[in-house]
Amino acid sequence: MKPYREMSRDELLQLKAELEKRYQEAQAENLHLDMSRGKPSVEQLDISMEMMDVLNSEADLKDSEGVDCRNYGVLDGVKEAKELLGQMSEVSPDKIIIYGNSSLNVMYDTVARAMTHGIMGHTPWAKLDQVKFLCPVPGYDRHFAITEYFGIEMIQVPMTPEGPDMDQVEKLVSSDPAVKGIWCVPKYSNPQGITYSDETVRRFAHLKPAAEDFRIFWDNAYCVHHLYEDQQDFLLEILDECEKAGNPDLVYKFCSTSKISFPGSGVACIATSPNNLKDIKKQLTIQTIGHDKVNQLRHVRFFKDIDGIHAHMRKHAAIMRPKFEAVLETFERELAGLEIGSWIRPRGGYFISFDAMEGCAKAIVAKCKAAGVVMTGAGATYPYGKDPKDSNIRIAPSFPTREELATATDLFVLCVKLASVEKLLEA
Repeated sequence: MKPYREMSRDELLQLKAELEKRYQEAQAENLHLDMSRGKPSVEQLDISMEMMDVLNSEADLKDSEGVDCRNYGVLDGVKEAKELLGQMSEVSPDKIIIYGNSSLNVMYDTVARAMTHGIMGHTPWAKLDQVKFLCPVPGYDRHFAITEYFGIEMIQVPMTPEGPDMDQVEKLVSSDPAVKGIWCVPKYSNPQGITYSDETVRRFAHLKPAAEDFRIFWDNAYCVHHLYEDQQDFLLEILDECEKAGNPDLVYKFCSTSKISFPGSGVACIATSPNNLKDIKKQLTIQTIGHDKVNQLRHVRFFKDIDGIHAHMRKHAAIMRPKFEAVLETFERELAGLEIGSWIRPRGGYFISFDAMEGCAKAIVAKCKAAGVVMTGAGATYPYGKDPKDSNIRIAPSFPTREELATATDLFVLCVKLASVEKLLEA
């Protein structure tokens, strides 16, 4: 079929009638499918069930240093947990603080601490007239929700195939002392699946912020989430690059096992410089006596080391890869050449980013919902939920079964076609 834009009005009207008939048939199927969030499937959760057997009432619950993990203490995490997440984060254990079950919670705490008490002796952000954050777009809605909650002004920076537009980042960071941070998902980004290039990482490391308390919030959520054994993206290690550039305190690096073991029952960490660690521990000492060491021990004894994590992630990939490929193959078959949408083929992560014709995203998502398929809200990948082009839609293939995913993808494609025809007929 030729591109929709090249069709005559009569051709578009005829196509619209055909698409509406198919859409009505889809509505009659009374579907109830949810693709709104990147939740692991039941099949993915099942591969971690043996973790529940590594500890029992007869297990030795002392760590390698003899610490009784049933009791209070060890503010920054047990030694072998720091070693394991250090390997995953590609940093030495002495740069790690182990937290609880969620890296999102650690990021929230980090922003809250900056708001109430400042960073390394600087004025608390809440006492400043203006605080701004840079937000690469499209990006992660929960990052934007944190900064919006604290009343921080969010400035959009467009993503490129190499990562955020670094010309804009460098200009804004170096010229405006109110710019205090930037959100980054540097590997298999949410939602596009882009991995920052070596040059981008080095440019981040060499930033010259106008604000001494500027920090890069480096959310390396998908550091081991490859879809292909032989096609894996590589990301330069940011803390090492910052040290080389003479900017050791510039980055807070976050990661967790949330989509590796059990979401909501994993282990999270922050990795950063000694100066930042000292600053963080001042608050952490007040906030907690220590996080869940039994859970830390459970993860260490299940995975053992980074090789164990990689082996486990190959099991995840075997479940995820066919789902991603099924969605992308449907797009290629049904939408290629029509010039009504574009997408990126990621090598890892949890999402597929789809860009519809300008002004169509909300209509597509609404049509999907009316036919029984819930998608991530249009605009969610932009600060304040406002996509200026009303174009980007985040697709989460992980949770549905393959059969459900095939049905949902077919409906999505149908809604893309129908919304696009309607948009062209409005012109």
